[in-house]
Amino acid sequence: MPSEPAGAILTVEGWVAGRVRIANRLIAAIEGRPIGRGATMEPPFILPGFIDLHVHGGLGGECMSGESDVRATLKFHASHGTVALTPTTVTAPVAQIESALADIGATQARPEAGEATVLGAHLEGPFINPGRLGAQAPYPRPGDAALAAAWAERFPIAIATVAPEIAGGLDVVRSLAARHCRVQVGHTSASLEEVAMAFACGCTGFTHLFNAMTGLHHREPGVAAWALAHGEYAEIICDLHHNHPETILAARRAIPKLYTVTDASAAAGMPDGEYRLGDRKVIKRGLRVTLGESDTLASSAITLADAVRNLVSIGVPLAEAAAMASTRPADYLGLTDLGRIAPGARASIVQLDGALRAECVWIDGDSIDVAD
Repeated sequence: MPSEPAGAILTVEGWVAGRVRIANRLIAAIEGRPIGRGATMEPPFILPGFIDLHVHGGLGGECMSGESDVRATLKFHASHGTVALTPTTVTAPVAQIESALADIGATQARPEAGEATVLGAHLEGPFINPGRLGAQAPYPRPGDAALAAAWAERFPIAIATVAPEIAGGLDVVRSLAARHCRVQVGHTSASLEEVAMAFACGCTGFTHLFNAMTGLHHREPGVAAWALAHGEYAEIICDLHHNHPETILAARRAIPKLYTVTDASAAAGMPDGEYRLGDRKVIKRGLRVTLGESDTLASSAITLADAVRNLVSIGVPLAEAAAMASTRPADYLGLTDLGRIAPGARASIVQLDGALRAECVWIDGDSIDVAD
């Protein structure tokens, strides 16, 4: 692996043909010449490293199953170009959620070589609507602002998914937002008015847009309609199973800072077969994961490199697809040193070949092994 990335570089000012200079784990300089608009670009493509804000596992590791499983998840996704992520919990009994949050906190406090950076946890459940569980286990709880506050103070929760319409839901939103968590509407049957109230109370985004939420009806607009009309940020799964390509393109036109996530499970990177999502059995067939033998989608088996390829395949320019997988999630968390190739930013970078597959990855200036 080269010590410094060279090729067509996606900088904050546009494409540059040249080399990225790295010093002291940071980007020191970008040397080269601008690539004019409309000019043909030759691989390799040097992009900001990907950032996944909703990921449950990978390569057999599952973020509810102990520190070693969280680390397996970090290393798997790093090997495909994801330089930072938020390990994501599922709805479970309180003790299991607390154990998982503690394990995620431990990996953040003690990073190891070859791992994606942990940006904190994504708390998905238990404060969700029991009628919108999707593949979540049947352990939803009414809103409990005191419990949410205690978790946010004990554990590094960066993002939380909450259904605002449940009893106590808005109190949870207020409690978590006051503790600097990004709170997202998700697993919800909220009305348009309830979503508006959630954002007035501190919500900032949407969890897996269109999935496990009220949709778009011309006389009964729900969560998805509010997102399209008013949303600035929203995450969307781009495995081309959770959402039709035209649905993704519609969201892209409406939501200025739409970003992509994987929602990947332990099945990602593994052979077809049976895996776990929390205490649920899921089945992987290709890159499609379902709840048991049902047709209910249950997370995914993609990486963010897969998501970028999928976006490009449906007509999204590479620069925008890369931003959806890196710059926008970084901006959502208020991170100015990730998600961009610019002097002073962290040297967390991915190099893609002509097929848009990761061939080199650097995390804070250190090169790591790339998946075959």
